[in-house]
Amino acid sequence: MTAMPEDRPPLISDDDRDTAVRRLQEAYAEGHISHEDLDERLHQVLTVRSHSELKSTLASLPAEKAVTTSTIAAAGGRIRRRGAWRVPRSLKIESAFGRVRLDLSRAVIEHSVVDIELQLGTGRARITVPRDAIVDLENLQTGWKDSRYRTTRRSRPGGPEIRISGTMGFGRLKIRHAWR
Repeated sequence: MTAMPEDRPPLISDDDRDTAVRRLQEAYAEGHISHEDLDERLHQVLTVRSHSELKSTLASLPAEKAVTTSTIAAAGGRIRRRGAWRVPRSLKIESAFGRVRLDLSRAVIEHSVVDIELQLGTGRARITVPRDAIVDLENLQTGWKDSRYRTTRRSRPGGPEIRISGTMGFGRLKIRHAWR
């Protein structure tokens, strides 16, 4: 007897596979698994269909490191980061009044995904991302004005994914890609 479609376990999403691949790469880089083991497990991660199979492939790996959030806060005035600064995996920007300017074009981005949470009252925010970055604004709530963002026409694969979330009160967010 075959299982009804509603009895089948849900399929693995692309995000689940990407997370598993990243965990395997980190385990290999830290010396927890050999090159041969990495190849074998990558093949398994890319071919499994259920979450239980994926879980068994990752079972012997060390626990995933907790993501720590770095916070930059100002009650009034400006928040500005530019030049060669190290971008954390998770960044929270809090400002009641004032402008926010983040320039990631020359920043050191070590993570394939960077989460930026904006908690802004009034004032504008401008974020410059690397030319090959992918920007996700789905979890950003704006109160007064919409955000301005146009995707690049020619994007090279392999750039970081910048996920912007949070709330903006009475300001506008402008996102642009760097020229170089």
